[in-house]
Amino acid sequence: MILIALAGVGAGAINALVGSGTLITFPTLVTLGYPPVTATMSNAVGLVAGSVSGTWGYRRELRGQWRRLAWQLPASFVGAGFGAWLLLHLPETVFEQVVPVLLVAALALVVVGPRIQAYARRRAEASGRDADYVSTGRMVALVAATFAIGVYGGYFTAAQGIMLIAAMGVLLPEDMQRMNAAKNLLSLVVNIVAAAAYTVVAFDRISWAAAGLIAAGSLVGGYLGAHYGRRLSPNALRAVIVVVGTIGLYRLLTV
Repeated sequence: MILIALAGVGAGAINALVGSGTLITFPTLVTLGYPPVTATMSNAVGLVAGSVSGTWGYRRELRGQWRRLAWQLPASFVGAGFGAWLLLHLPETVFEQVVPVLLVAALALVVVGPRIQAYARRRAEASGRDADYVSTGRMVALVAATFAIGVYGGYFTAAQGIMLIAAMGVLLPEDMQRMNAAKNLLSLVVNIVAAAAYTVVAFDRISWAAAGLIAAGSLVGGYLGAHYGRRLSPNALRAVIVVVGTIGLYRLLTV
């Protein structure tokens, strides 16, 4: 019980900062003897609490983003619903083969994102437009990426935050902390949809004791991650994302 609760604290903090806390709690449950499907569902339900506290902790950074989020939030919601449906119809091996490739691509985009943003700003300034202008094409691409990541998150929640940061980092002229706030809110929507789907479809397959312990731990961890994550510089936050993502990739390939 102590190990599960501590894993929940760590996952909640990492989800608020990065978005791959599942890569801590899921292996912990499996190591302690929980069947993989039970571990996946129990973990998804438990981590909703941490997503709530992490989103609340970053609420100030959400100001000024609601016009864009009005498009992204429905995309996350619908994508998560589709992903949860896929969970019930596709073999687990399908996404196990795709996830590492997606995570490597996302980490690469996190690293090169600032250069792409700088290039986009120079292009905008050279053409006489506002450097913070987001074209219709980029907005469509962002909503499509948000939907695709929602599908992934509804099926297997691990590392969806890293993918959201990567997509927004390439397509938006935003700083890291504001993108992190948006990522937390979008991930919360996906987690709620996934947890609701698991609860309705497989209530008896969820370990509610494990889910409760993870919920309590992640609630504390989400607050701590949001509180201290705001103090990190953009480069430090990007470094944390890359390090945690690399560890998560290793865990995905070895668990």
